[in-house]
Amino acid sequence: MPEEITAESLVNNLMETISHSVSDHKNVPFFEENSSSVKSQFNRLFGRDKPLHHLFGGGKSADVLLWRDKKISASVLTGATIVWVLFEWLNYHFLTLLCFVLVLGMLIQFVWANASGVLNRSPSSVARLVLPEEYFVNIGKLAGSEVNRGLCFLQDVACGGNIKQFLVAVACLCAAAIIGSWCNFLTVLYVGFIAAHTLPVLYERYEDEVDSFIDNVLKQLRHNYRKLDDRVLSRIPTRRGKKYE
Repeated sequence: MPEEITAESLVNNLMETISHSVSDHKNVPFFEENSSSVKSQFNRLFGRDKPLHHLFGGGKSADVLLWRDKKISASVLTGATIVWVLFEWLNYHFLTLLCFVLVLGMLIQFVWANASGVLNRSPSSVARLVLPEEYFVNIGKLAGSEVNRGLCFLQDVACGGNIKQFLVAVACLCAAAIIGSWCNFLTVLYVGFIAAHTLPVLYERYEDEVDSFIDNVLKQLRHNYRKLDDRVLSRIPTRRGKKYE
């Protein structure tokens, strides 16, 4: 009778692989022997063959994410941190903060319009702040397309009959629900924003080491998944009565 595979054994195998990978990273000849095989089989993270800057669009957004302009990247990160501190630590509400910002803007314009008239003896025109409508239209279209794409993906998984893909999607949603119970939505957005502004530049700096490590972990995950598929998932009956490979 084949040895039963459990969640504990899968986790133990994964942890052993990670520990072996970390110890191998300390050995320089390991990279010299496997660098060519990693590049040929895995060819960078997720099989990409283009520079990281090109995958992010190659524009100003890519420059900000990869810290090409450190002043702008630091300013964006600082601004996001200030907003998170105001809402999360100081318990500000959005409507309260919005009203304070509007009052401050009106006060600056009031002082500008009246003080300049007194000093120059002629009132000066105050600059008008007008946001283009196309900006909001583009944001709405982008948000709508991403939401529709996510909904279509979930519906395809639910109705496609692929039990493996369905179980993976359910597990990911359950993991997201557990993470959401630990913190609120704003904190999740802030953590994701920080990760988007730190992980890409760190990956670009330690590209070879990360690719080799991820390659070893994925190999072990595929090995464990084959065991789970052969002993559990392949025995689950499907609508067409066939095994999915």
